[in-house]
Amino acid sequence: MEPAVRVVGLGGSLRKGSTSLAALQITLEAAAKAGASTRLLAVRELDLPMYRPDMDTPPAAQALLEATATAQGMVWSSPLYNGSVSGSFKNVIDWLHRLGDRDPPYLTDRVIGLVTTAGGTQGLQAINTMEFIVRSLRAWSVPMVLPVAQAWRVFDEDGGVRDDLVAGQLQALGAEVVRAARQMVMQGRCDYSEPWQ
Repeated sequence: MEPAVRVVGLGGSLRKGSTSLAALQITLEAAAKAGASTRLLAVRELDLPMYRPDMDTPPAAQALLEATATAQGMVWSSPLYNGSVSGSFKNVIDWLHRLGDRDPPYLTDRVIGLVTTAGGTQGLQAINTMEFIVRSLRAWSVPMVLPVAQAWRVFDEDGGVRDDLVAGQLQALGAEVVRAARQMVMQGRCDYSEPWQ
């Protein structure tokens, strides 16, 4: 019997009708179809204050920390703003610094899928930023990443996908996060944590 895997989706933007949130929802639905229990943490709904190391942890941040600490996999999705992730997304990630005193600390050995949506064609810049963050939090990013270009063409006003190719890629990413997270649970490692030969 396959072990239970929890996947948390983190992202979206503060904009109503966020394309990065629409992409995240599709990816999480695919993770659920692959057998994971899923939870969506939308940046807009979290409504976190700006992170300050010397402040008390508010209830919304505590909920974020507990959800991520108990997940084996995650999907991060941010819009591309000025060549990087959005400030609101980065602020949510900054709150994860509070996981540093856990055992193991931060997001050690979590498997994370990365998605970004861009108005133009440079979404890979935000993916690169997220990969640096994943490593700093001691997690593993899934090699399959998804920078969605010209998101205004891909998603409709209701968050549906007009492009079957993109829909298939988002679904494949969700399934891949579950596969790798399950491998990490069962074997204590996944394909991405193997040393280079």
